[in-house]
Amino acid sequence: MSRTSHRTRIHEALRLRLLRGEVGPDARLVDHAIAAELGVSRMPVREALMQLVSEGYLESTSRGFALPNLSPDRIAEVFTLRRLLEPHAVTCVARDRTGDDLAGMRASLEVAERAGADVASFHRGSEAFRNAWLGAVRNGELRHAIQRYSGQVQSVRFATLPDPAARLTIIGGLQALLHAFEAQDGPRAADLMLRFIYDAETAYHRIEERS
Repeated sequence: MSRTSHRTRIHEALRLRLLRGEVGPDARLVDHAIAAELGVSRMPVREALMQLVSEGYLESTSRGFALPNLSPDRIAEVFTLRRLLEPHAVTCVARDRTGDDLAGMRASLEVAERAGADVASFHRGSEAFRNAWLGAVRNGELRHAIQRYSGQVQSVRFATLPDPAARLTIIGGLQALLHAFEAQDGPRAADLMLRFIYDAETAYHRIEERS
């Protein structure tokens, strides 16, 4: 297999880990360790990691690659992007979703609902739900645009999820969004997503003020 093929395969595998929330804010992705894990040379791994940096999923640090360390201005910019893109995206999902799409969302929501105080399980379920509805966005450019700031969303999520009140808000938002998808109610889905994003930003600022 060529180095380019290795890089493409490694890039997609690492991107999926990031989208599933498997890389925490304190984790460092180190090229030689990933190369040993995957049984490949170091160069295609480094190239894949650098591609993820250029796409906004990661940033390079002195100890490897990590989720973006966001300044307050960058966080505000990401929330602005979310308000612009995600309400339209969920409107499309409400129109285009299939039975399989809904089944994936329901299964993911059940994981989050059963998690209780287990923050890691809650995170897996909520991220799986997000990935399930994103997978139902048929406009590939729109879907990829949203996925490209997933690293920034992950950083905010890791900050807010330990707060029980934030988890309750998220569960309520996901349940209501699923109902809108089931009813194919695009305007309702858009309104819910916009409110969900505003609530997430409020929760983030409240937690930051405490720290």
